[in-house]
Amino acid sequence: MLAKDAKIVLTGAAGLVGQNLIVELKAQGFTHIVGIDKHEYNLGILRELNPDVEIVCADLAERGAWENSFDGAACIVQLHAQITGKHADLFVRNNIAATKNVLAAAQKNTVPYLVHISSSVVNSVADDDYTHTKRAQEKLVVESGLPHCILRPTLMFGWFDPKHLGWLSRFMAKTPVFPIPGDGRYMRQPLYERDFCRCIVRCMQDQPVGGVYDICGDTRIDYIDIIRTIKRVKRLRTLIVPIPYALFRLLLRTYSIFSAKPPFTADQLKALTAGDEFHGIDTAQIFGVEQTPFEAAIRESYTDPRYSKVVLKR
Repeated sequence: MLAKDAKIVLTGAAGLVGQNLIVELKAQGFTHIVGIDKHEYNLGILRELNPDVEIVCADLAERGAWENSFDGAACIVQLHAQITGKHADLFVRNNIAATKNVLAAAQKNTVPYLVHISSSVVNSVADDDYTHTKRAQEKLVVESGLPHCILRPTLMFGWFDPKHLGWLSRFMAKTPVFPIPGDGRYMRQPLYERDFCRCIVRCMQDQPVGGVYDICGDTRIDYIDIIRTIKRVKRLRTLIVPIPYALFRLLLRTYSIFSAKPPFTADQLKALTAGDEFHGIDTAQIFGVEQTPFEAAIRESYTDPRYSKVVLKR
């Protein structure tokens, strides 16, 4: 069992999972948390919300003094990832090069355990830079020889979300008309971030060696019904309008020309409509985590007075 004062290092700590995981770790009484990230704005949010957390601003794709933060660590949670981007080299740099450096630093400092956060896309039919590099990242972890487990979450939502359902929620609140690609009948298995973080903490405590866990949201729900749930919970009057898939894709491609970081890309649209169905573990049986009902999780994510209005930058 991991001691409450054990040193825990999170890479990619200022991102969506990291911010939520720190909230959960502190709620469970952990006191020695080190967060490493390169995103200065998001680190500012982390500092403001959690002044007791040790912060290291560093680019993991470059060797440096950040490696000393692993000295004495009881556990590393590897969260850093390039999820969206317009160029393949970004994914290679942040999903592969950075991971090689983290694993080397963990080996050098004889860190006893690592929890690697992968993605359900490794089991997906998707064919894109994110999927390719996440598969390669997993391979690096397995071949490192470090005691580890791997968690593969599906699409996540929750506090601090700058994209995905968080972006859709904010966009819906600002526009009188909300476009849906095609008929919107694309099955999703969204995973509530806080439920996922509870699974991570359980892995940190139990330290299963070599375990690989596919973690899905318990609820199977069509994309259009996700949008309707957000609209209902936030009491919005937005009109939901289906538009032809080809037109929707064209609009996304046009928008990406003018935006360096489009919130929703043509590749993500393709993944949305790919027809993937993921079969995950029973989180209650394996980790003792009963998943929050979908509508209750949406309500907590987007109406909670503490964190619902805090949004990270991409």
